[in-house]
Formats: sequence, structure tokens, C-alpha cells
Amino acid sequence: MEKVLIAGANGKTGTQIVKILKHRGHYDPVAMIRKTEQSEKFEQMGVATKLLDIEDDMSGQFDGISKIIFAAGSGSSTGKEKTIAVDEKGAMSMIDEAKKAGIKNFVMLSSMGADDPASNGKISHYLEAKHNADEHLKSSNLNYCIVRPGHLVDEDGTGSIDASPKLNKYGDISRADVAQVLVLALDHASISNKTIEILKGDKTIEAALADLH
Repeated sequence: MEKVLIAGANGKTGTQIVKILKHRGHYDPVAMIRKTEQSEKFEQMGVATKLLDIEDDMSGQFDGISKIIFAAGSGSSTGKEKTIAVDEKGAMSMIDEAKKAGIKNFVMLSSMGADDPASNGKISHYLEAKHNADEHLKSSNLNYCIVRPGHLVDEDGTGSIDASPKLNKYGDISRADVAQVLVLALDHASISNKTIEILKGDKTIEAALADLH
């Protein structure tokens, strides 16, 4: 099976992505972790790990990897310097190395508001970093999908979402549903090389994505 590297695998959304990939059985997930002590959780799932910090040199690190899901992030409450290091420069570095490694698809977890960072002053530095990383991915010539969810909540997934290149509204969405969308984006033709916004909604995830063709 093809290997999918999940950056940010130890985070809440990243862990759900790993579980979905392992359960589906279509891919062999590889959890990218920053600390050796994080490996135990994934070993218990039967999932391989790769010890690599997003701020490290990534040269030659993606041998044997077919696709990447980038779910790493410093979080919206971190300082500007750390945010730039992780969400912008770290993401850009992964994109550059993915291109060199011939990665087949790069799925990016971004954020609603990244298309207009200045519109949200409280987290404008975070949204600007996301915006810059998204633009770098779009210009990379990699196959990609950029997923921009609304406010992430720790609830059970509903399996139903609203999805559009621009929703023109804001709201919540569960991490579980976001993780499902990110996994489906690895192969979903209707959202290949597109940027989409997603929120909790009324359509099944599959139907909502299919409508984006």
C-alpha cells in the first residue's frame, strides 16, 4: 500500500486522521512526530512513526512516501514568531521537499479567513501565515487540496457538512468531520487542485464534495 505521511499526527485532528486511514485500509499511514515519547500511542495502533520536527531540515525525508496530509500548526494563540516558523516556513519547507520527492498529492489543513487575513485582527498573524503557505502550495505544481474549516470543536462527527470554495458564512465543524474530509481529499477528483471551505451542514460529506466538481 502507498504510504501517507501525516504532519501534526499527534494533534487532535491529526490523530483522528491516522485512525481513519488505518481503519479504511487503503493507505499505510505514517505518523510524523516531534518527540520519541509520542510514538507509543501510534505503536499501539499498529502505525509507523517518523521522528521529524516541522522546523527541521527535511531534505531526503520523504523517501517511500506517496502522499502527505499537513495537519500541523502552532495554534492561533501562539506568538507571531512561532506561528511563522511552523505554519508558514515549516509548511513551505514540506511543500518544497514534497515536490523534490515526487509526492502525488499534498492535502493542506488551513483555516477559514486565510483568504483575507487582515479581516480578523486578533489572529491576523496566524491567518497570514496560513495564507502564505496556501499560496506557496498552489504555485508548487503539486497536486493539492486546501481545506479551510471554520471553528474546530471536539465533538463527534455528524458526517454532514457544507462545502464551497467560499461559504460567505462562519460557524463550527467537528475535528472528526474535518479529518474525514482531509482523508477523502487524497483521492477525490472533484476537489483536486481546489481550495474549499467547510462547516457543519446538511449534506453528507461525500455528496457535499461531489457537488464541487
